[in-house]
Amino acid sequence: MKMYHSLLFLLLLPVFTQCKNPDSQPVPMSDEALMDTVQRSTFNYFWDGAEPNSGLAPERIHMDGVYPEDDRNVVTSGGSGFGIMAILAGIDRGYVTRSEGLARMEKIVSFLETADRFHGVYPHWWYGETGKVKPFGRKDNGGDLVETAFLMQGLLAVHQYYINGSSEEQALARRIDTLWRDVEWNFYRQDEQNVLYWHWSPEYGWEMNFPVHGYNECLILYILAAASPTHGVPAAVYHEGWAQNGAIVAPHKVEGIDLHLRYQGCEVSPLFWAHYSFLGLNPTGLKDEYCASYFDEMRNLTLANRAYCIRNPKNWKGFGPDCWGLTASYSVNGYVAHKPDEQDDLSVISPTAALSSIVYTPEYSLEVMRHLYGMGDKVFGPYGFYDAFSETEDWYPKRYLAIDQGPIAVMIENYRSGLLWKLFMSHPDVQAGLKKLGF
Repeated sequence: MKMYHSLLFLLLLPVFTQCKNPDSQPVPMSDEALMDTVQRSTFNYFWDGAEPNSGLAPERIHMDGVYPEDDRNVVTSGGSGFGIMAILAGIDRGYVTRSEGLARMEKIVSFLETADRFHGVYPHWWYGETGKVKPFGRKDNGGDLVETAFLMQGLLAVHQYYINGSSEEQALARRIDTLWRDVEWNFYRQDEQNVLYWHWSPEYGWEMNFPVHGYNECLILYILAAASPTHGVPAAVYHEGWAQNGAIVAPHKVEGIDLHLRYQGCEVSPLFWAHYSFLGLNPTGLKDEYCASYFDEMRNLTLANRAYCIRNPKNWKGFGPDCWGLTASYSVNGYVAHKPDEQDDLSVISPTAALSSIVYTPEYSLEVMRHLYGMGDKVFGPYGFYDAFSETEDWYPKRYLAIDQGPIAVMIENYRSGLLWKLFMSHPDVQAGLKKLGF
C-alpha cells in the first residue's frame, strides 16, 4: 500500500508542480464563454431570484439581507418586462427547459390578469403576494404608462415566441394578446391632447402632470401607443408630443462626438436611454424624419459616455478604457442618474451601462466585461455583476436592481443572436405602429 501511494505521488507530481507554479497561466476564457457566463448568471436574477407568488422580478435583491423599506417582495413592472425577455433567452439557450419556462410564463400572466391596473395600465410597483399597488410616491399610486410600455415590450416578445407553438403555448399567447389590447394608451393623452402623460391615479388624477417628450428612454412608449389595435393614438401624438414638432432635433457635439437629438435636460444622457427602448425595438436600420439612424445615434451616445470616462476629468480611481459606463443606479448615497459631466459623475461605475451597450460597442463592452469579471467577487455575485461600485470610495455593495440587470442579459442575447429583436419586431401590431409613425 505504501509503495502504491509513493508511485501515485510520483505520477501526480508534475500536476502539483504546475498548479503551484506562479508563472503558469490559466487558459483564457473565450468571449463566447464569458458572455454566456454573465448572461446565465444575470438570468438567474429573474429565475431563481423571482418573487415566489407572482413569478415577477423583485425591484431589488440585497445579498446582505438589509431592506430599509421592507420591500424584498415588492415587484416591478418595467424591470419584469426586461426580465421576461431575459427568461425567453434563457429558455432558448437551454438554461431551463421549455416546459419549465412555459410554467413560469403562465404564472406571470396569471398574476398580471388579476393584479391592479388603471385603465389597463400597470403601476410601477406591486406587492408580490397580493398584486395590490405599492405607491412609487404619494401621488404615484396608479398607472405608470412608461413602465407598462417596458412590460408590454417583453410580453409581445413572449407572444411571438409562443404563437406558433404547442396548444398550451398558443393559449398563453392569446392571454397575452388580451392584456396587450386592454391597455388604454389613448386615455393617457389627458383629454385627447397630442402628448402622452406618464401617470394617472384614481385618487389624484393627473396631478403628477408629467407629459413625456423626447428624447429620453421612452421612445418605445410612443411606438406601442401607436401600435395598439384597440386604444391606439394618432400619429400626431408622436410628432407633436414626443418630437415636439421637430424640436427633438438638436445637433451638437459631446467629447468631440456628433449627437443629433436633443436629450431632455442635458447634453448627453445616462446610458439607460440607449437601452430600455431598444431591448425589443431593433435600432439597426431604424430611422424616421427626426433621426437618420437610431443605431448610430445610440452608438455615439455610448462612445461619448466612454470618452468622458477615459478623459476622467475628476481623476477617479479605476476609470479608463476597460472600466467606463455612467447610468442610473445605486450610488454611494442613494439612487442617482449618473451622467458624463462633472456635476453628475460621482465616481460610480454601473456595470449595466457598458455591458448593455454591447450591441453598439461590442469590442469596448467586452473589454469592460472581461476587466470586471477579473475583479472577482468584489463586483460579481450569484446574479451577475452587482449594480454599482466606486473604487475611489472603496464602495462595493452586494446589491442588485432589476431594471439594471435585465438589459445586460437581453442585450447580450441580442448581440449573440438577435433573438429578442427578431421576436418583438415580428409582431404585426408593432410593424403597423412603426409604419403609422413613418419609421
